[in-house]
Order: sequence, then C-alpha cells, then structure tokens
Amino acid sequence: MGKSYSIAVIPGDGTGPEVTAEAVKVLKAAAKKFGFKVDLTEFDFGGERYKRTGETLPDSAVAELRKFDSILLGAIGHPDVAPGILEKGILLKARFELDQYINLRPVKLYPGVETPLKNKGPEDIDFVVVRENTGDAYTGTGGFTMKGTPNEVAVQSAVYSRFQVDRCLKYAFEYARRHGKKARGRGDKNTLALSGKTNVLTYIYDLWERAFHEMGKAEYPEIKREYYHVDATCMWFVKNPEWFDVIVTGNMFGDIITDLGAMIQGGMGIAAGGNINPEGVSMFEPIGGSAPKYTGKGVINPLAAICAGGMMLETLGEEKAAGAIEQAVMFVTANKLESLQAGRMGYSTSQVGDLVAEKAAE
Repeated sequence: MGKSYSIAVIPGDGTGPEVTAEAVKVLKAAAKKFGFKVDLTEFDFGGERYKRTGETLPDSAVAELRKFDSILLGAIGHPDVAPGILEKGILLKARFELDQYINLRPVKLYPGVETPLKNKGPEDIDFVVVRENTGDAYTGTGGFTMKGTPNEVAVQSAVYSRFQVDRCLKYAFEYARRHGKKARGRGDKNTLALSGKTNVLTYIYDLWERAFHEMGKAEYPEIKREYYHVDATCMWFVKNPEWFDVIVTGNMFGDIITDLGAMIQGGMGIAAGGNINPEGVSMFEPIGGSAPKYTGKGVINPLAAICAGGMMLETLGEEKAAGAIEQAVMFVTANKLESLQAGRMGYSTSQVGDLVAEKAAE
C-alpha cells in the first residue's frame, strides 16, 4: 500500500450524508485500485448539532481540522436554522480560518448531460473559474447605524489587499499554465481572463487589473491575458462558452458566475468545487445545497459529491485516481442515467455510487 491520506468528512445537513456516503464509496474504490489509503474521520457539524448545542464550528474544531490532509464536505443548510447562521458559522469560518483563499470551480459539460444552451455540447463547455475566496464583501467589514429606524444605514464594504490579489492571481496563472486548453490538447494557447468591473468599481478592479498585467508580463509571458466586464462574462457564458479557458475573479463576482456556470454544465447535481489553501488544508464540496425535501428518500444525485472527491484526490497529487473517477462519471452520464434530476435518474442514490465505483475500479 502506498501513501495514506487523512480526510476529515463533514456530511452536514439534509441530503449531505447521502451524497457524501457515495463520494466516500468511490474514493475507497479508487484508492484500492491505485494503491493508496484514505483514513476517514467524520464530524457532525451542521444544523442538528447547532440545534442541540448552539455550536457551529468551534475554535477547537478548526485547530483539529488543520491536522488533516483534506476535508470532504456534504452540504450545509437546515430548514430549522435561520439562513446565514450555519453558512457563516461553518462554511465561511472554515474558509477564513483555514485560509482557503482559492475557490476552484470547473465548468465542464459531461457527455449525456443536457445543457439549456442551444446547439452547445461537451466540446463547447469546458472551462475553469478561479474565485478569490477570502476577501471582497464577504469579510463582514461594515455595519448599521440607526438600525430599525426610518433613517437606518447599512454599509458592507468590499475590501482587498494587494497581497490577497497577488496570491490569487499567482494560483490562476499557474493553473492556466498547467491545465489550460493548450495543456489539455484543446487549443493552440493557454488563456487567463480577468473578470471584473473596472468601469464602475474603479478602485478594487483597478488594483486587480494592474496586478494581473504586471504579473502576466513579468512571469507568464506565454499565457494570453484577456479582460471581461463581469456582466459581459455572464452574457458570453450563455452565447459563446467555448471562448473561455481559465477565468480569475473576485469573491462576489465569482460566487455569481460560478452558479451560472453550474447551470450551463447541467445543473447543481454535477457541479463540484474546491476551497483551496495550496499551502494548507483544502475543503471540497458539491455546489448544490442540502435539498432537505429529498432527505432519506435515496433519490438525490450524488455525482457532484463524487466529483468533489475526485477534485480532492487531484489536489492531493493522486491524478491518475482523479482521472479514473472523472472518466467513470462521464461513462455513467453518457450510458446509464436517464436524467440528473432527483428521482429521475433511473437509479437510486446508492446505485449511482455503485456504478461510478465499479467503473473507477476497472
């Protein structure tokens, strides 16, 4: 047996435990085939624990999570807990405390998966968004004055330091160099595009644009640089997704355009993402929510969680195993599933996991 990886598993809320179980099943199958081990430790952070104890993600848990090689997250969101409590107390706290400053979102249409875009196929929808994950309006900088009165004022400021911008751009340029379309045999160049709003957000995206071109000219002259306003990015995602290769953007814009990306790749049921600290502990998750109405029915689509597990293995350096998982998912979407929608797949949640695990282990 080769290397062993310690993985923290947080199944979370709703259907999170169901999809996480299938991701773990596939991880174990891939580990066995490729000669490494995954040592799994489960944590119960989520809505039920919050209801019992009032805890979200205590500081002691953050310290413990730092000891793992990676984290696999199912879903956060409970119908009995007010919106924002779990999201801020678990998701955002983990991202900030573990300094997971990159949110990596592949947008890839798999064979057999329907896209709402007319006349577009897998050859057209295959790009990646690198979203800065710890700055912008998500830092909580701001507040209220005269709250609850007719003169109430609310301020929430978008904040970036040059340090935050530079390290995100560095990751994006390196990613474009290694994984751009030319590197994948799908184009004659690798391109990194900055998505911003320099015509209105003239301070923050002036900083981003200057840093983008300075770094590109000095360190990555072989990578073509492009700039798109974020509203134009949304329009061209829909009209010409084949134009895109690797995109880098700030936290808020990244949050918005990656959900649009999920829709054009077939929906939340296939969309996976990574919250990455290249020098520390990263966390991988399906993009969709906890879908509480499907809890316990065995009908939810587990492919996004399975793909998140594959992303985790790639980041850990097990690229062959990650590739086998992706190829297995592509085989299942092309040849087995009737739909990606819950209850319409033609298989149960666990049966879909079985199909992927069996194919990945061949």
